[in-house]
Amino acid sequence: MKVNGRPYQTVWLDGSTVKLIEQRKLPHVFEVASYATHHETARAIQEMVVRGAGAIGAAAGYAMAQAALHAPEARFHDALDKAAGVIRATRPTAHDLFYAVDRVCRAASCANSVESARMAAVRAATALAQDNARACQAMGRAGLPLMTPGLRMLTHCNAGWLAFVDWGSALAPVYAAQEAGIEVFVYATETRPRSQGAKLTEWELAQADVPHQLIADTAAGSLFQRGEIGLVIVGADRIAANGDTANKIGTYTLAVLARRHNVPFYVAASRSTFDLATPDGSAIPIEQRSEDEVLYVWGRADDGSLQRVRIAGPDARALNPAFDVTPAELIRGFITDQGILPATPDAVAAYMREPEASPAA
Repeated sequence: MKVNGRPYQTVWLDGSTVKLIEQRKLPHVFEVASYATHHETARAIQEMVVRGAGAIGAAAGYAMAQAALHAPEARFHDALDKAAGVIRATRPTAHDLFYAVDRVCRAASCANSVESARMAAVRAATALAQDNARACQAMGRAGLPLMTPGLRMLTHCNAGWLAFVDWGSALAPVYAAQEAGIEVFVYATETRPRSQGAKLTEWELAQADVPHQLIADTAAGSLFQRGEIGLVIVGADRIAANGDTANKIGTYTLAVLARRHNVPFYVAASRSTFDLATPDGSAIPIEQRSEDEVLYVWGRADDGSLQRVRIAGPDARALNPAFDVTPAELIRGFITDQGILPATPDAVAAYMREPEASPAA
C-alpha cells in the first residue's frame, strides 16, 4: 500500500536487519524502525512497534531468520531453539506468531549444513511474508461480492495493511472494492484502550482515500439501532477448531449487536490464524496487558508536542484484557484466501485440509 504516494510493506528484511513501520507513533509521525538482532525484533513485537496478527507473524519469521544468521556454528540448533523460545514468549494470543516460528524452524532443521540452514531460514521467512500479502489480496477478492455500492460497513481495531504485510484482512475487500470502482463507507471504532482504530485504521483509510468516519466504541449500538450499518468485518488473532474467534477486546460486543440487529458479521483471516490444536474459544490464551494502557492516553497536544496524560484518578487500578472471544454461532462466515466459508467445525477442518493457493492465484 502507499504512504504519501510511496509503496510500503509493514515489515521487511534488509540484509539481516528487520525493518518495521513504527506503529506506536502513528498517525502523528511516520517512521521506519530498524532492528539488527532477533532480541531487538522480539522486543519490538512485545512492545507493539508492530502489531496485528499477520504483521506479528511476519516479524516473528524474520526474527527467526535473524537468529539463524547470527547463531554460532557450534550448537547452532540449540541457539535457534533458544531464540524460538524468546520470540514465542512475546505475545501469547496471536496464532500467526507461533505458526511463523515453527515454519522457519522446520525449514532450518531440514538443512544438511549450518550455512544451508541459515539460507533456508531466510527463504522460509521471506516466503511466509510473501504468502501473507498474497493471502490478504485473495481475501479482498473473496470479500468483494459483499461490497455493494453505497454500503456502510463497520470495522473494529485495525485489520488493514498495517496489521499484515500488505492489503490486510478485514479491509482487503474495501481496497478491492476501491480498485473495482465500488464506493463503500467505513465506520472505524476508536478501539480503546490503545486506540488502534483512531490511530491506525483512520490514518490508513485516509491514506487510501476511502470515505470513512471514526466513532467512539460506545456509539456503535446507536448506529446499529438506526440502521446505518449494513455489514461488519473484523480480523482475528486466533480461530479455534470449532470457529470461536479471538480478536481485539470489544469484538464480542459488536457481534452481539450485529446479531440483535440482523447485520451480517464476518471475520477475515489467513490460514495461519486458524489453530486446529485449540478446540474452542475457552482454550485460547488471552493476553493481559499493562493497566497503564487504560489509565493513560498518548497523543498530540494543541501546542504540537506529543504527550502522555493520565485520565483516571491517582489511585485508580485497571483491568486490561487485550482480546475477547466471539462464539462461532455469532459469525456469518470467514473470509479467507479461498473464499467465504461457514463458521462451523466441518468447514474449518475442510479448509485446513485444502492445499494453499499458489502465489500466482
